[in-house]
Amino acid sequence: MLIGVPKEIKNNEFRIGMTPTGVRELVQAGHEVLIERDGGLAIGLDDQAYRDAGARIADSAQEVFDSAELIVKVKEPQPDECRMLRSGQVLFTYLHLAPDPEQTRLLLASDAVAIAYETVTSPRGGLPLLAPMSEVAGRMSIQAGAHALERAQGGRGVLLGGVPGVAPGKVVVIGGGVVGVNAARMALGLGADVTVLDRSLPRLAELDNLYGPRLKTLYSSAQTLEEQVAGADLVVGAVLIPGAAAPKLVSRTMLGTMARGSVLVDVAIDQGGCFETSRPTTHQDPIFEVDDIVHYCVANMPGAVAHTSTFALTNATLPFVLALANKGYRQALQEDVHLRNGLNIHRGSVTYAAVSEALGYEYVSAETALGGA
Repeated sequence: MLIGVPKEIKNNEFRIGMTPTGVRELVQAGHEVLIERDGGLAIGLDDQAYRDAGARIADSAQEVFDSAELIVKVKEPQPDECRMLRSGQVLFTYLHLAPDPEQTRLLLASDAVAIAYETVTSPRGGLPLLAPMSEVAGRMSIQAGAHALERAQGGRGVLLGGVPGVAPGKVVVIGGGVVGVNAARMALGLGADVTVLDRSLPRLAELDNLYGPRLKTLYSSAQTLEEQVAGADLVVGAVLIPGAAAPKLVSRTMLGTMARGSVLVDVAIDQGGCFETSRPTTHQDPIFEVDDIVHYCVANMPGAVAHTSTFALTNATLPFVLALANKGYRQALQEDVHLRNGLNIHRGSVTYAAVSEALGYEYVSAETALGGA
């Protein structure tokens, strides 16, 4: 199979969908790999490194899309990329379709097959291709939030770790999943006063066992959420419903209870955001204020640490890329229910229930779609 890897074109996105190590594995398995020129240059992966691994170098994204049977990317295809997809071509990348009707419309019109990293599952019930970027984003949320708290950025001027004689900053993390755990870990490391809210009592028990009295854990009721947000210097939104739009947990009214210059970091912004006042931002212009509360809502947070993120992501995606290439997408999906859970669009049909529900499309099961011609 010919696998194509285009250069990412989203604002300040420097990751790439495959490393030279991945290229070498695919070439040794008998496949061809086409990398767009300078696709990994920003993170120190030059074209010669890809050539040495056995790849060919394409002069343009158009050449990659025109030639490849399987397109491997990082971020969701931008409109121009969607229009380059052709009937029956397979796209394997992050999609986040539920809050993105335009991308969904273009993918349906392309008649391509779109498999989303973020809905591929694992036998243990996790999301193995979302987890590495969730780890990065969770850790970055505290780094970004601490910077946004600086007075020069519009924040309260609070140092999260405090100093002797001055209380540390209060960090509230909404959601105890992969993002939330990594955010809490970083905040604790800085010496902040950290509380995690979640609705899963077993998860709260796990966190309590891991971190003991250093980390406060609370059941996330409406009242508890309101009380904790009101007293927070930094709130991290770390909720996830796989493939679906994120619930709006922090209303605009709640902002009025917060101290001026407090910070909201919405890690769920890829799925529409979990704060009512959130809107996607970029690394170029990452923050804005609503009612004197600073919002950081960058939709590709891990792109800021593109070297680390690329290697973390491609370590996870490579086995699935090999399965798709070795078996063809149809057989690979039919044989592996966890990879099949990643199928969001198939030849003009929406094959992920949460996406069809969010955007009003008729739902066609992946099993039904794959059983057809």
